[in-house]
Amino acid sequence: MQRKRITEVVNVATVPFRSPFRYPGGKTWLVPRIRQWLRSLEDRPAQFIEPFAGGAIVGLTVAFEDLASEVILVELDEDVASVWHTVLNGDGEWLAERIAGFQLADDNIRRALALSTRSTRDRAFATILRNRMNRGGILARGAGRMKRGENGKGLASRWYPGTLCRRIHEIVSRREKLRFVQGDGVEVMERSAASPGTAYFIDPPYSVAGRRLYRHNEINHYKLFELASTLRGPFLMTYDYSDQILGLASEFEMEVAEIAMMTTHHTKKMEILIGRELDWLTQHRLAL
Repeated sequence: MQRKRITEVVNVATVPFRSPFRYPGGKTWLVPRIRQWLRSLEDRPAQFIEPFAGGAIVGLTVAFEDLASEVILVELDEDVASVWHTVLNGDGEWLAERIAGFQLADDNIRRALALSTRSTRDRAFATILRNRMNRGGILARGAGRMKRGENGKGLASRWYPGTLCRRIHEIVSRREKLRFVQGDGVEVMERSAASPGTAYFIDPPYSVAGRRLYRHNEINHYKLFELASTLRGPFLMTYDYSDQILGLASEFEMEVAEIAMMTTHHTKKMEILIGRELDWLTQHRLAL
């Protein structure tokens, strides 16, 4: 199996930050490659499905930049889902106002987290708060709370009410292009597999890091590859670099490219892209 190797690192400062989440394993660094891929297609997709949406930076970019007619975000995690339900189904302005008016203090934080089971929108606010409060934005059970933060400012170094409100307002303004489904992304892909006009960005919990980062981290990677091989529409998968994943790509006759990215700790590492064909990586200009 031949593999492409792309060593150019995307400067994430050039990519618009659309998501209200600080999401572990987020794909902001991949956004220019997503543009490059979708613009290389002969037809614009009628649907774009992100079956493991998380912070949904890819799906949001596709919606904001009109790279598909409709974007479907799918997420199983109940807390993350509460945010997308709230933002996309009518309570986005409430959430922005709640964030704007929140006074950052330990008592207020404890009170907000205690109210998280009262309603979907209260859970959404608590989730955004925990996402900003926890180290690395990790929402999995047992995640530790940030203490020192940037320049010793603690949570205040990650709580940007104005920025969060602006992002939520912008998503609300484009919600006619976005649809959210709470559930199993694999099942959503199975239902749409026969549609040639549907494109997929498949970013599952990684085979190693997923156990630490996500509540729902168990996935049958073999079955996911098997399903991807049956999709009539174009797809792109991302994974961490492992012999298991490379073996599955080879078994299902998919192409692989190693892509350089910069971690949050400013170290360079390689991740892998997988698809039916990846010639667009070298034949089409990187869309910054």
